[in-house]
This record gives sequence, structure tokens and C-alpha cells, in this order.
Amino acid sequence: MSTTTRVPRTRLSPEQRRVQLLDLGVQLLAHRSLDELSIDVLAEEAGISRGLLYHYFGNKTEFHEAVVRHAAADLLDKTVPPDGGEPLERLLASVAAYVDYVLENFDGYVSLVRGAAGGNETLRGISEEVRDVLGERVFLEDADFGIVPDNPRNRLLVRGWLAMAEELVISWHQNPSQVTREDLLAMIATALPSWVGGVDAITNAKGA
Repeated sequence: MSTTTRVPRTRLSPEQRRVQLLDLGVQLLAHRSLDELSIDVLAEEAGISRGLLYHYFGNKTEFHEAVVRHAAADLLDKTVPPDGGEPLERLLASVAAYVDYVLENFDGYVSLVRGAAGGNETLRGISEEVRDVLGERVFLEDADFGIVPDNPRNRLLVRGWLAMAEELVISWHQNPSQVTREDLLAMIATALPSWVGGVDAITNAKGA
């Protein structure tokens, strides 16, 4: 028996109904891969006809792209750093929100990551957009809170840090071993300033 909440039959505008269906699509994606999320599955869960879904999304490819973009927007919304506080505390809070989102939507998230890595241009583009926003936040916050200085070298480090964080969360979920969630968060959050500090130390030593 399905545990997904069906879309209630209320009078909505076409755009409101489309957003509601996308919300349901993101819910379903939490516990299944993107390939397993079909028009038929969403129609059954929503209690509407396949024809109506095709009216909103055109075809399966457009449906998948719309759901992925909706999920990406949801991820970005939930990982916005809190206002105020120390730089590392703000970074840790954002990392915690990211980790929790991935764990709560694991199957779908992994299928998106693998799809992007496997050459799906649409998924790759969405993945790049998400990384761009997440990375830019580090430097936007830096202007007021000094997390990481904004320069070409650190921008490259941030790109690598985001990729590392993604891999760490996926690997930890699949095999947590003796590493706690708190350990995982600390590993990710402290890695970036540690990398920057380490590179600065080496650069300064060579210039001395």
C-alpha cells in the first residue's frame, strides 16, 4: 500500500496544480531512482489520468527534468545558511541541512548524481547550477563573515570541496562504519577552511 499523500482534489490554477504535482514527484523521488519515477507512477499516486499529466509535462523526459529542477530548488532552499553567528557555525548549519536532505532523499539523489556523471546533459547542467549556487554562497558570506577569501585558487578549492562532500555523504550512508553523523558533519565543515589554510601556509613558506 502506498504511503504517499495523494494530491487533494481542490480547485487550483494550472500553474498551482503543476507545482503540486512536482511536489509529489519530489516526494516519490526520495525512495526510488529517477528511472523508476514514471508518468504512470505519478498519475496513480496523484489519482489523475496519464493524459492530464502529459498535458502538464509533455513527455517523460520533460517530466523528469521538471521534477529534478524542482528538487534542486528545494535543496537550495533548505540549505541556506542561517542569519548571524560565527562563520564556521553558519557553514556547519548549512552542511547539516545538506546532509539531512541527501539522506532523506537518498535514492533519488544518487540517481541524479550518477545520471549527471554518466553524461546526461540535462542532469549535468542542473547539477552544475546547484554547485554554482552552493559554492557562491561561501564567497557571498565571506564578504561579511570571512569564511573563505574570494580568489581564483579558493574558488577551485570550493569546487573540489563540494564534490568531496557529495561523495562523503553518499559513501557514509552506504557504509557508516564507526563514523557518527556528527563526525561526518565536522569532517565536511572543517575541511574547507583547513584546505585553504594549508595552501596558504605552503604558499607563504615558498615565498619567504
